[in-house]
Amino acid sequence: MTTSPPVVVELGRRLAPFGWVTELFVGGSVATGDYLPRISDLDLVALTDGPVDEARQAVLTTLHRGLDEGAAAGLNLGCVYVDSEQLLDLQALHPTWTHGSLVQRILSGVARAELVRHGYAVFGRSPVDVLSAMSDDDVRAAARAELRGYWTWAARRPWLWLDPVIADLGLTSMARGRHTLATGELLTKSRAIEQAAAPAWLIAQLRARRRGEDVTSPRLRTAAIAWFDARRTVARARR
Repeated sequence: MTTSPPVVVELGRRLAPFGWVTELFVGGSVATGDYLPRISDLDLVALTDGPVDEARQAVLTTLHRGLDEGAAAGLNLGCVYVDSEQLLDLQALHPTWTHGSLVQRILSGVARAELVRHGYAVFGRSPVDVLSAMSDDDVRAAARAELRGYWTWAARRPWLWLDPVIADLGLTSMARGRHTLATGELLTKSRAIEQAAAPAWLIAQLRARRRGEDVTSPRLRTAAIAWFDARRTVARARR
């Protein structure tokens, strides 16, 4: 049985008394067993009874800021708040706490696939009881949508890849995307590093950063490798 990090349990303890938060789900690396504290993000999804209006958003902002200053400090705790009435709308925007701000984002197909295949509930119903089942072809379609969406946008902007975070994320995301398109299965970030389209020296440095080591890669070379890989991968996904 997967054990939730203490801060996830604490978030559930604070959300449950509201009454209008009916479920709290854990996805991402915690659900897949690939979580590394202070390296991985904590990817959560909460279902709500009714819209998360301005008043509710204010409550959530206060709650998350308090956690980020205390129990969640440095842990990248994020949560998407989805009105249950909009759960089946794949394009609906939902209030999402991420990296210190409340923004509006969709609940992506890949995030849904992680919940259906690996996720679990902190409280409330199980993800498989409220989300639609996803076949291998459904998961492939979700991966293709991400490659055709954000990553196609990013691949058209070479300067973005000079950011080492984007370069690392791109290399692992392209590997994950290719794997899912080929198999219909999800791939963890740690396994994706081993399948990255990169030279051995860069894969070794990706591994080291995944372990939390302070390793710096050559900025221009890494950016070029990651950008060209993204261009190839999104081009294939758009055929």
